[in-house]
Amino acid sequence: MEFTPTEEQEAARDLAAHIFADLSTHERLTAAGTGTDAGLWKALGAAGLVAAAEETGLLGLVLLLEEQGRTTAQVPFAATCVYGLLAVAAHGTAEQRGRLLPALREGAAVATGAVPARGGVRADAHGMLSGSVPFVPWLRDATLVLVADQDLGLWLVRVADARTEPVESTAPWSGGRLTLSGTPAEALGGPGAYQQVLAVARIAFAGLQAGVCAGSLARAVSYTSEREQFGRPLSTNQGVLLRAADAYMDTEAIRVTAYEAAWRHDEGLPFVTHALTAAWWASEAGKRVVHAGQHLHGGLGSDLEYPVHRHFLWGRQLDAYLGCGSEVLDELGTLLVDGCAGTAEMEEPV
Repeated sequence: MEFTPTEEQEAARDLAAHIFADLSTHERLTAAGTGTDAGLWKALGAAGLVAAAEETGLLGLVLLLEEQGRTTAQVPFAATCVYGLLAVAAHGTAEQRGRLLPALREGAAVATGAVPARGGVRADAHGMLSGSVPFVPWLRDATLVLVADQDLGLWLVRVADARTEPVESTAPWSGGRLTLSGTPAEALGGPGAYQQVLAVARIAFAGLQAGVCAGSLARAVSYTSEREQFGRPLSTNQGVLLRAADAYMDTEAIRVTAYEAAWRHDEGLPFVTHALTAAWWASEAGKRVVHAGQHLHGGLGSDLEYPVHRHFLWGRQLDAYLGCGSEVLDELGTLLVDGCAGTAEMEEPV
């Protein structure tokens, strides 16, 4: 295993860190409310960072999403890259790639995904979709949504052709309810495409969770080092040290499992079980870390005027998104017990 970033990946990560640090400030996040920071999204597209997700591989995207998570930047970066750019590049026809990828690379188009499949959408013989999906992240900003039907087929739907209603979630992800009623759609990929896209999404959002946790822990360390109680910093108390150390180890576990799964994907190695492992750590460990970040801030952690609460909200949203820990563990166990891990894994990178 080789997780050392290439020069290209390092350059993209450093640029992303600079842009997120400059533009995803507490003041801008407060002004954005529950919506997208349109100015930040435009800056990411102009800097070529959306296109970089295709050029630097899945590991490169994980590195970029870590930087987003550190600042809880409110942009549909992961969704557009996973459900739009990478999905179309890997599974689209030549015509679909030529028509859709340019706008996605520039950030002029926003994609999201109505996944995982929950059995709420049906496709007829003419490629018309019916059904509903209760919550789709970033739907209010999207121009294109990737929909999984009850038979695990993937369909591209123009949001303008569907009915959407705003839905607020734990995290401010501009989410909405998607309703389809004889809605025209175009198929994307063939058998196995759904499993590949879902596995890639789990790895990408695990990388985002690693950044969310790292940001939460950094804020807790800074606060407890400065806040004094009984004449000494809170960080000198053993209980605080142990809680922070546990959170650090959990954060590193999320990061390393996401890196390994992404690296295997980029190398063309089987990666589905590794994606599930990364998703489990992102759910279970991520939940522990953002709770620790809140608790180490004491009462200040509940103050909505203080930025650490955003890490808590994002961490809890990511805990359940694409399957909570118990669901992911059940899926992983089924693969292993049925002896399907070797044959079900994808042999080609996405």
